[in-house]
Amino acid sequence: MAGVSEREVDVVVIGAGAVGENLADRAGRGGLDVVLVERELVGGECSYWACMPSKALLLPGHALAAARRLPGAAAAVTGGLDAGAVLGRRDTFASGWDDSSQAEWVASAGIGLLRGSARLTGERRVEVDGDDGGTTVLTARHAVAVCTGSVPSLPDVEGLAGTPHWTSREATSAQEVPASLAVVGGGVVAVELAQAWQRLGARVSVLARSGLLGGAEPFAGELVGEALAADGVDVRTGTSPRSVRQDGDGVVLDLGDGATLRAERLLVATGRTPAVDGLGLESVGLTGDGPLEVDDSGRVTGVPGGWLYAAGDVTGRAPLTHQGKYAARAAGDAIAARARGDLGGEVAAWSRFAATADHRAVPQVVFTDPEVAWVGLTAAQAGERGLDVRAVDVDLAGVAGAGLLADGYAGRARLVVDESRRVVVGATFAGQGVAELLHSATIAVVGEVPLDRLWHAVPSYPTVSEVWLRLLEGYGL
Repeated sequence: MAGVSEREVDVVVIGAGAVGENLADRAGRGGLDVVLVERELVGGECSYWACMPSKALLLPGHALAAARRLPGAAAAVTGGLDAGAVLGRRDTFASGWDDSSQAEWVASAGIGLLRGSARLTGERRVEVDGDDGGTTVLTARHAVAVCTGSVPSLPDVEGLAGTPHWTSREATSAQEVPASLAVVGGGVVAVELAQAWQRLGARVSVLARSGLLGGAEPFAGELVGEALAADGVDVRTGTSPRSVRQDGDGVVLDLGDGATLRAERLLVATGRTPAVDGLGLESVGLTGDGPLEVDDSGRVTGVPGGWLYAAGDVTGRAPLTHQGKYAARAAGDAIAARARGDLGGEVAAWSRFAATADHRAVPQVVFTDPEVAWVGLTAAQAGERGLDVRAVDVDLAGVAGAGLLADGYAGRARLVVDESRRVVVGATFAGQGVAELLHSATIAVVGEVPLDRLWHAVPSYPTVSEVWLRLLEGYGL
């Protein structure tokens, strides 16, 4: 029978997803002895149930649709997707839900790995109930970092908790295409997976009480909604189920006024909440719920001594993998610098120790067809912050590179300009292939590049990036 062991290390990182891996790596590069603790798969949500498998489900359908928009290539398209092949390729990108290669990377980076469930039990102390039945008590000399991510949240719908349903995990790992799928929600997960499964052969209905992609510019949700409808998705905005019940091998959703919706599978995609259950936050003076509020270096506020850190979804700041990895790198570097005595309590904005971009330049891509990509503030958000803003819109169909990319190209771009400083504070692109435009916009926002200087960043012809020229011309340059 396994017993209790004790161990002292420099840093304990709870959660070995992409965020935890990056924080551990940066702290380790700073010369610290680091242990990662993971209760599921090393690599986390993004590797096995989110970013990678969802895009693997989507991209074959995008390729097929793109070919159909090009005369000459369209004639070669004689059938639909091979669902089995798509699911098989998805499995390879999820590594067959085997984390051995990621565990090998952890070892190669000189980072320790403990498999089990971790909980805080006091200042710089973590107890790990191991998969082997034993318990390891870890004491951190310098820091404990919480990188546990988030979990799906369920709306308060009668009968839902007791009715079999998919969350994003089941929807990205399913091994068969359902005959029909009801999707509750209108955010990124909802629209991406609705399109993926519709194009794989399911009959999909979307119930989006607050519309589609509410956090983006309004035209983005409109274009995605039109595309979903063109694919055959039954999109119902302003609608949500009043109750849900199982009916044989499927589910029935009561929509009110006698209307019902039947489906073989139900996907609930109504948001996520920080994963803090069972972490023992109360033992260090915090409430047991999340998110964990942090400063820009990742330090959890309200914990004396500044030894507790957090990064990623669990902080509620910018729940995106790439943004969590960015915050993790800042936190890992800050932990190492403070351990050496090279860094005090405060960190300078835009330094390597501060996740400043969380406040001003968070990029996001919705990998539907059309794609939606945005960074910074929408026009409405900028106005709410009291900025003197001007929005400049361009129809992407008028850009030569877009016309070459697809016949009947549909898309739109918007710049949000702070007139007082004449810099871009937000940008949104919607259209086929626009995700690759986003980093240039992110650089413009982060760098606060003056529009007069941005005018000299000449876009190559004929590419879709020529939209930058059209946007600046629309502004009046």
